[in-house]
Amino acid sequence: MHDMESLPVPSVQAMVAATGGAHVPPRYLRPEVAADAVASEGEAAIPIIDFERLLLEEEAAAAASCRVESARLHAACQEWGFFQLINHGVPDDVIQGMKANIEAFFGLPAETKQQFAQERGQLEGYGQLFVVSEDQKLDWADILYLNTQPPEHRNRRFWPDKPDTLRSTLDAYSAAVKTVADRLLAIMSSNLGLPPEVVASRCSGGGMQSVRINYYPPCAEAEKVVGFSPHSDADLLTLVLQVNQVQGLQVKRQDGTWVPVRPLEGAFVVNVGDILQIFTNGRYQSIEHRAMINAESARLSVAAFHSPNIHATIGPLLTVTDQESEVPKYKTVDHQSFMRLFFSAKLEGKSFLQRMKLDLDTASNSSST
Repeated sequence: MHDMESLPVPSVQAMVAATGGAHVPPRYLRPEVAADAVASEGEAAIPIIDFERLLLEEEAAAAASCRVESARLHAACQEWGFFQLINHGVPDDVIQGMKANIEAFFGLPAETKQQFAQERGQLEGYGQLFVVSEDQKLDWADILYLNTQPPEHRNRRFWPDKPDTLRSTLDAYSAAVKTVADRLLAIMSSNLGLPPEVVASRCSGGGMQSVRINYYPPCAEAEKVVGFSPHSDADLLTLVLQVNQVQGLQVKRQDGTWVPVRPLEGAFVVNVGDILQIFTNGRYQSIEHRAMINAESARLSVAAFHSPNIHATIGPLLTVTDQESEVPKYKTVDHQSFMRLFFSAKLEGKSFLQRMKLDLDTASNSSST
C-alpha cells in the first residue's frame, strides 16, 4: 500500500551526534511555537485515575452512586480526553525491562539501528512517519514503529534483535498493556450506557495494537523545534510510558493553552483517540497533543495504540445515536480505508477528524427521509 508510507528522512540522533546539535537545519525550525501559551507549573494538570479502584468497583458490581472512580474516569474522558493511570498492575519488572531495552536500542551505533529501517510501502521500522512532502516541517525525533498485537500481524523483519532481550520484553509488555486497555474500554462502555459487547465485537480477535517508540534528542534551539507535531491519535485508546525523567508531552485545552504533562513514576498517560470520539459520537473527545524538546537531555517514551480489528467498521455506534433520536456526526467507513486516510497526510492537529465529519444538514435530511 504505497499510500501508507512516509518519505525517508535523516536520523536526528545521528545528526546531533555529528554536529553536537548546535546547527538546526531549516526544515526543523518552527520559531512560531515560541509564541504559544503554555500553562505554568501547578496551573492545570490532567486527572489521575486509580485502575485498582476501578476494578474493585467492577467486581463489587457497585451501584452507580458508589462508582466514584468510574465517574471520575467518565468525567476525564469527557472534559480532558487524557488522564494518568496509576496502580495499573503491569509488573514492575516488565516496565523496567521495557525502559532498559529502549534506552539500549537507541544507544546502539547508527548503522546497527539502520538494519531495521522502514522500507518503501511500509510504516513499520526505524525512521519517521507522516512525512508526505519534501518541503514540510520535520519533527525533531527518531522512532521505531511496530505492529505488536495480534502476534500474526508482526513483521519480525523490523523487530530489533539487539539488544537481545528487546523482542521478548516487548512481547510481554505489549500483552500486559493490551489487557489494561481492554479493561478500560469495557469500563468506558458501561459508563456510556453501552453493552460491553458493542465495542468488544469490533475488537473481536483481540483488536489491534501497535507501538511507537520515540527518541527525542536534545536541541540547542529547543524552543524553536517540535518533537511530535500537534495531533490527535487515530485509535481507540493510547497508553504512553515515559521511559526517562525528561518531560515534553503537552495537551491542548479548548482555550488554546498547552498544558505540560508531568508523568507520575510508573503511571501510564492514557488518551482517547479519534475512533473512540467517532464511536461515542463526540461524547468522548480525542485531544490535540504534542511533544516538545529539552535543550540538554534526550527524552524517550513508548506509546501503545489500541484499535478495533481490521474488519471493523468505524462510525458512530447505533446504541449511542439511538438516544434522543440523535443524529450521527461522523461518516462510517471500513477500518482499512480509515487507516489509509490517516497515514496518507501529514499530521495537522485534528484536521483528520474534520474529514470524518458529516455535513449535518445533509445528515439530518437523509435521516429524516
